[in-house]
Amino acid sequence: MDITSLHIIADKRERKSGIPDLLGAAGVNTEIVTLKTGDYIVASQTVVERKSIRDFVSSVADGRLYDQCARLNAEFRNPVLVMEGSSDKLAKIIDNPFVFYAAVSRVAVEFGVSVIQTPNATHTAKLLISLGTRKGVRGGALLKKPRKKTGATLQEQQIAMLCGLPGIGEKLAVRLLEKFGTPRAVMSATVGELAQVEKLGRARALKLYAIMATSAKPPKARRRTKAKPRS
Repeated sequence: MDITSLHIIADKRERKSGIPDLLGAAGVNTEIVTLKTGDYIVASQTVVERKSIRDFVSSVADGRLYDQCARLNAEFRNPVLVMEGSSDKLAKIIDNPFVFYAAVSRVAVEFGVSVIQTPNATHTAKLLISLGTRKGVRGGALLKKPRKKTGATLQEQQIAMLCGLPGIGEKLAVRLLEKFGTPRAVMSATVGELAQVEKLGRARALKLYAIMATSAKPPKARRRTKAKPRS
């Protein structure tokens, strides 16, 4: 594929990394938007999350990493995590390097996210181009468009309904329907039952259960002030 015909979507927060500018300088059609999942979409089913090694370690500590990886896997067929920086500096960032490598192993094996390390932003840009132009890739990066309500089958409507839940992409919505049969049954499921769904995990099961089972106070209605009569 010719680089000039490549279309890559980048999250607007990646501007400060300089990578979108590097892609543009190489002749790549780069679109800047706000992405809910990942930092770059380089093909229709290939998403890339970019982290510095320091940010990777930080996201392990606060639990953010695994939630991100679960979303990447749920919404895209080919999720990739790019770690930018040198492992030689790892000793200055974390006391026990085994914690780092255990996290890398979990991301790759448990969440099915490929982990690739690059030394700097220049090489990350080259990797993104390579991912988008690899043999067998069909089409460029496309943002998922919502299904039209008219003509949608019952199953499509049920999947769309479940996709409205936080962290639930189309893959997970289908798995939930396969296990429980109906959205009503999903809403009535226990934490343990939700956690049994492949790729969902207990952490997200707890969040979903809390959302579906917790009563929220309705917003207070705004008081309308009567207009004063004109004198």
